[in-house]
Amino acid sequence: MTDTLVLIDGHALVFRAFHAVPQLTSPKGELVNAVYGFTSMLFKAWRELRPRYVIATFDTSAQTFRRASYEAYKGTRGPQPEGIRPQFHHVYRLLEAMSIPVFTLDGYEADDLLGALSKQAAERGLDVVILTGDMDALQLVDPRVRVLTSRRGFSDTILYDEQAVRDRYGLDPRQLPDFKALRGDASDNIPGVPGIGDKTAAKLLQT
Repeated sequence: MTDTLVLIDGHALVFRAFHAVPQLTSPKGELVNAVYGFTSMLFKAWRELRPRYVIATFDTSAQTFRRASYEAYKGTRGPQPEGIRPQFHHVYRLLEAMSIPVFTLDGYEADDLLGALSKQAAERGLDVVILTGDMDALQLVDPRVRVLTSRRGFSDTILYDEQAVRDRYGLDPRQLPDFKALRGDASDNIPGVPGIGDKTAAKLLQT
């Protein structure tokens, strides 16, 4: 049986949990909904996948190379929602208590580390599952790399392999960066090509 590595997209998962899980507070009155959602997702993956290795990745506050080359990148995003920053501290403490290593690198996003780590692990014969709340990770799916993400709410999850990506988009995972470039991405403030939406972008890439 092949060993499995679970890669945690820390920032994406914390933000997804913060917005998907109803507000919960600790006995001290602190918001802990993101911590609860993050922990629930991690434990669910642990039970179902039984990984031998687990690594978490997070963004840093440093400017990324994307922002340096395209100043408007993610330029429409507002400040962090109130109550989320302290929860990152609790998540870091949780990962430390579980002896899960945390990888960060100034100038790069957690997504970039996920891509590099998943490629290196697959080349070494490991099966990889990326745990995330960000659908952009689907471009990393290949015969050895899958993506586990939530659908509705936070408890309903789906595991994407290559066929699941094709079923959703009508495209191979490797085509998703071109798909995003054509139709744009409002969340990252990427304009795309005027007049091209999801259907047209997919059709162009299918020809």
